[in-house]
Amino acid sequence: MTSDPTPPPAELASLPRAEFAFPGPLRDRLVAAILDGSKTTTTGLLADYAHEGEPLAEVGGRSVVVDSDDRAVAVIEVTDVRVVPLARVDLRHVLDEGEGDTSVAGWRAGHERFWHGEEMRAALGDPAFTVDDATPVVLERFRLVADLRGTG
Repeated sequence: MTSDPTPPPAELASLPRAEFAFPGPLRDRLVAAILDGSKTTTTGLLADYAHEGEPLAEVGGRSVVVDSDDRAVAVIEVTDVRVVPLARVDLRHVLDEGEGDTSVAGWRAGHERFWHGEEMRAALGDPAFTVDDATPVVLERFRLVADLRGTG
């Protein structure tokens, strides 16, 4: 349940966008998990931040979650950020991603499929991109601040 009031439109417009995965079924599932409270963590590649020239999120930073149709559906606030080697992702983080994984190995297999996929490799500009145990990943923990469905 959210405890903060819905930010006014001007504030929403000034917040950065949070895009989970690429538009389509996976993003739809992730956004639904954020909205129902089962997803409170996410994992990104440090290489993706570097490629995009984006700074890492900061604790207390807020962003607007967009769905596959580019609609603002939620506001989240970062509560923790860590950069660790892929081999150090822990089970608590995996479970809190809300994707149904019950083991780090299962979580990693699914994420490797995504990171080694054509869309991700194209986004990184590296058709041969691959990850290994030492690949730096960004672990973010967040809380749902506002559910924006029905406010627009």
